[in-house]
Amino acid sequence: MEEDRFHDYKKNSIMSKGIHHKNKQLIQRFRDALYDCDIATLEAQLQTVFAKEAIIRLSFPFETLQDAKALFQTAYLPLLTAIPDLERRDFIFIAGSSEKCGNWVGCGGHYVGTFQQPWLDIPPTRHLVFMRYHEYFKIEDEKVVEMQAIWDIPQVMMQAKVWPMTPSLGLECVVPAPATQDGLSYEFKTAEHAKTSLKLVLDMLNGISRNKEGEEAMALDQYWHPKFNWYGPAGIGAMRGISGFRNWHQIPFLKAMPNRNTIKENTCFFAEGDYVAVTGWPNMQMVIEQDGWLGIAPSNQKITLRSLDFWRCENGVIRENWVLIDILSVYHQIGVDVFSRMKELI
Repeated sequence: MEEDRFHDYKKNSIMSKGIHHKNKQLIQRFRDALYDCDIATLEAQLQTVFAKEAIIRLSFPFETLQDAKALFQTAYLPLLTAIPDLERRDFIFIAGSSEKCGNWVGCGGHYVGTFQQPWLDIPPTRHLVFMRYHEYFKIEDEKVVEMQAIWDIPQVMMQAKVWPMTPSLGLECVVPAPATQDGLSYEFKTAEHAKTSLKLVLDMLNGISRNKEGEEAMALDQYWHPKFNWYGPAGIGAMRGISGFRNWHQIPFLKAMPNRNTIKENTCFFAEGDYVAVTGWPNMQMVIEQDGWLGIAPSNQKITLRSLDFWRCENGVIRENWVLIDILSVYHQIGVDVFSRMKELI
């Protein structure tokens, strides 16, 4: 019996290695197309990666696009016009699967280049600009059938000195790659390794869900390394350690929206090695009941949250967490036109 289980595990690991390696090779073509970017060939390159009826879910103001052509015309062409020397730099590149959600590849990194022309009415700086992204790809039959991506557009506004909303409580910076520099590793990790990392993250999230029982009930010190870094989106910022996480993000977030709920049917976790990712569009819903978060008034408005996250586990605890939230979508849902406000600063 034990021998049979070993052979089944080995067989599943080999199958998993094959499909995830193949999916990474597919997305590598997407990454390559945006590293040495050529407008003349990019659209054709995207067509080889995406299925004809792929659904593209981008952060506000782009929203849902119907295919790779729309992705090129609506998102990448204007971005490349504004930043002609655009370069894609991934620092995390993982693949994994979920029984509920299928096979996914997750990328985190920065779009980098010289901001030469206006983009989304953001004035050009004529200097180097960084825009963080988290981009997730669902793959079936060697084609991308769904893309979920958050581009940190507020980060670009801040670099252009036209961010019109409240200051961040955390530090605004160019978020670093993993401390271990292994976010782009191509070494095969066993399915058991990924399972262990995923369990750690899920246990941590279950702990956080006990926030109404007090700080001790959440047991953050059991899951987070004492020197962990939490890298939030522009508008929230980066912070270090449990006290930094609680003071500059968790307490304001929970105070404003104590009755938040996960949209379980939309939420998918996948993992590779020490890395865990979560996707969902949207993956949370809540009511803004009190003040304290992003300077938003407690208007009792219902909102949903799009959040694409990566965690890096190390020796049984979480050492780093990269979080992108579609902040502009939140403001849009409560009736605040960030772009209109921004134009008053130009």
